[in-house]
Amino acid sequence: MVKHTAIRVSRRFRAPPERVFYAWLDPEVARRWLFATAERPMARVAIDPRVAGSFRLEDHRAGAAIAYAGEYTEIVPPRRLAFTLSAEHHPRVVTQVRVEIVPLKAGCGVTVTHENVPRDYASGTEARWTGILYGLGETLRSSHRPAAAAPPPGRKR
Repeated sequence: MVKHTAIRVSRRFRAPPERVFYAWLDPEVARRWLFATAERPMARVAIDPRVAGSFRLEDHRAGAAIAYAGEYTEIVPPRRLAFTLSAEHHPRVVTQVRVEIVPLKAGCGVTVTHENVPRDYASGTEARWTGILYGLGETLRSSHRPAAAAPPPGRKR
């Protein structure tokens, strides 16, 4: 039996909560940092930003497509976002991710909690989220693009 764990990673941003929140839902912004690297943005991104809407981010490495997909389970602008997550290279592993955004005096704090992660992947998953949030910070710092228009309000499922 595979044991599972939860990973929690936090970071502060100088950007306002609204801008950080919509960076998760705007395909043009998300492709630059969400599961991407500085040298390689996602090749394809599809985001349906509503509760029960889905997303798919696809990368191409060495001729193979690597995809991350999920479904939004909660969208509460600009405070909380929750979704399922699976990677095509681990199709039987479906995890849950919760993003909490807290306003601060200057900017906001973000905590990502990734649950149901197989213990064998825990250290790599924590390092990956640390890198992803770093990429979000770099994207926010280098982008002067305003936050995307608000998606339809999400409701708890």
